Amino acid sequence: MEDRFRELEKISQKSRRLIVEMTCAAKSGHPGGSLSAVEILASLYFRIMRVDPENPGWPDRDRFVLSKGHASPVLYSVLALRGYFPEEELMGFRKIDSMLQGHPDMKGTPGVDMSTGSLGQGLAVANGMAMAGKLDGKDYRVYVLLGDGEVQEGMVWEAAMAAAHYKLDNLTAFLDHNGLQIDGANSQVMGVEPLRDKWTAFGWNVIEIDGHSYGEIIDAADEARRVKGKPTIVIAKTIKGKGISYMENAVDWHGKAPSREQADAAIKELEVVCGE
Repeated sequence: MEDRFRELEKISQKSRRLIVEMTCAAKSGHPGGSLSAVEILASLYFRIMRVDPENPGWPDRDRFVLSKGHASPVLYSVLALRGYFPEEELMGFRKIDSMLQGHPDMKGTPGVDMSTGSLGQGLAVANGMAMAGKLDGKDYRVYVLLGDGEVQEGMVWEAAMAAAHYKLDNLTAFLDHNGLQIDGANSQVMGVEPLRDKWTAFGWNVIEIDGHSYGEIIDAADEARRVKGKPTIVIAKTIKGKGISYMENAVDWHGKAPSREQADAAIKELEVVCGE
């Protein structure tokens, strides 16, 4: 690990621990696809995006849409670590009267820019945000995280076509390409390849990266800023359940919470990685 990314790695490991703790406490949730996106969100909120946790509604902030809304644990953990609300709130995840619902709620949770959960809609919403920015003469950027099972939805491709048509070069999509969805491997449920060729054909700038490499994530975002006249998608190859040995590449952990014993084992693994 390069020294310049040490802090991001600490944040990521804290996020992973919080994801495990949240889903264990709630006895429900989606740890697998949350863990695969940790480095992406840590990089966005701590290195890439222009945000102000003390003023979540700041008009000139960069926007983020978690299109794969079931991965809310990763968003909530990173928002808490960034200072949008106290970490103690995370243990209320999925509980009645908590501000942290199972899927993001823009009216109830500081830092959430869009309520999501119905798959396929996030990119269209991000398009609207990006178009509004251009119409208002704002320089903010819009980021959206898609799931690779989600791109089986037709609405994603309508939104992709619209984004290119309107030349939304202030829009960057990240695709969490972990290869698994709730019913199994994408290739078995409904193949999504060739992803690069499809997005290129729809008029997007396409970047392929290791989704667990901070350097590649940050470099991709920098390249996207320089591209003019078209939106950018970053196809990030990831590992579902990343960081927890018994969850990695295991489809069973798409939407299943760990028991207390399993959570304790996961936390011990993370402590070894962190050197604690």
